[in-house]
Amino acid sequence: MSKKEVKTNAMRILDRQKIPYEYQEYECEDFTGGIQVADQLGYNHALVYKTLVTTGKSGQHYVFVIPVEEEIDFKKAAKAVGEKSLEMLPQKELTQVTGYVRGGCTAIGMKKQFPTIIHEAACGLESIYVSGGRLGMQLKLSPEDLKKAANAGFADVIH
Repeated sequence: MSKKEVKTNAMRILDRQKIPYEYQEYECEDFTGGIQVADQLGYNHALVYKTLVTTGKSGQHYVFVIPVEEEIDFKKAAKAVGEKSLEMLPQKELTQVTGYVRGGCTAIGMKKQFPTIIHEAACGLESIYVSGGRLGMQLKLSPEDLKKAANAGFADVIH
């Protein structure tokens, strides 16, 4: 008997928009960093992106999708979204704000549509890996398709 495919909210949105993607599930009980996930799945680190949620001085939330080995540059990121400054959303607020848990957060299908920026290095890639909307799930899709699904833009937002 085959196991029923579990669709995440992100996958349902991609299906509705007829955006092609591949997904891979992996063993994961608790939060695992993006580098460890990439190593576990044998993915090139340069193709694996993490999703960060920030809060601007205005109180507005912003989402940034950056390579797992990189760190967000808060000055560049704030400028990209027209804020004076940004800080990381406290981890304890992540699920309440986004509907996703740490390690399963993706820019697609959050509770609300927040302004989203994908680091510009993704533009030159055929496909990237991002969280699939729950722990133990990665999605592979083109950066342009992620941009479309997350209603995002591209900008330089890392150090």
